[in-house]
Amino acid sequence: MIVTRTEDEIEKLREAGKVVGLCHKYLQQYLKPGITTKELDNLAKKFIESKGCTCSFEGLYGFPGCICISINDEVVHGIPGPRTIKNGDIVKLDIGACYQGYHGDSAWSYIVGDANPRDVKLLERTELALMAGLNAIKDGCTVGDIGHAVQKVANKYNLGIVRELVGHGVGDKVHLAPDIPNFGVEHRGPVLHTGNVVAVEPMLNLGTPHIYMLDDDWTIVTDDEQNSAHFEHTVLVTDDGYEILTRRDIELDPEDIKKM
Repeated sequence: MIVTRTEDEIEKLREAGKVVGLCHKYLQQYLKPGITTKELDNLAKKFIESKGCTCSFEGLYGFPGCICISINDEVVHGIPGPRTIKNGDIVKLDIGACYQGYHGDSAWSYIVGDANPRDVKLLERTELALMAGLNAIKDGCTVGDIGHAVQKVANKYNLGIVRELVGHGVGDKVHLAPDIPNFGVEHRGPVLHTGNVVAVEPMLNLGTPHIYMLDDDWTIVTDDEQNSAHFEHTVLVTDDGYEILTRRDIELDPEDIKKM
């Protein structure tokens, strides 16, 4: 069942989403060669908790971190640890925050230091696919409308669409109905209505769409070791479109700005 949220629930989802967006902005200050993924995870946990939230992913299905940090050919669900981020890495931060029982969820891909032009295009085009998917959302749209819009961009640029991993509903749990694949047929699938809250999240690869899981039982990587990008927003369906709940254009509080 796809839940229609009350105004009170929406306000809590807005707050959770705001903290997620701010956490991305906060971590960007530290995203430089030499930092470890565990250090980034610790920073995220401290920041999220300082805003009156908890880490949505910590302990979820047994996940051993606050956020997921996936690098280069790692698609999703990278476990924070001693790995050091290097110049030129694509780093995907998937952040979830829970405010009074309601969640925000957003992933973003960043290039650290010097950028390979091919990687820049991968990130630009995956973000473009996300926005195409979001722009298909309005009261009465279908899940197929969203997936079709994402797929159209991916196909245009010959990017591999990860089909096993999908977007989802968001609310009092991180993962709720409906599943939102990054491919589909227009006017097919579950219908979304005003008050529904969903996460749209294209995961696109430079090469093959095929993936496999590492021995840690979490990290998903591309089958051909080529790089992958991941972009995600949690949004509220409105009468004539959508509202991004995990906005990235909110200014950090002065005390959260890193002192250089």
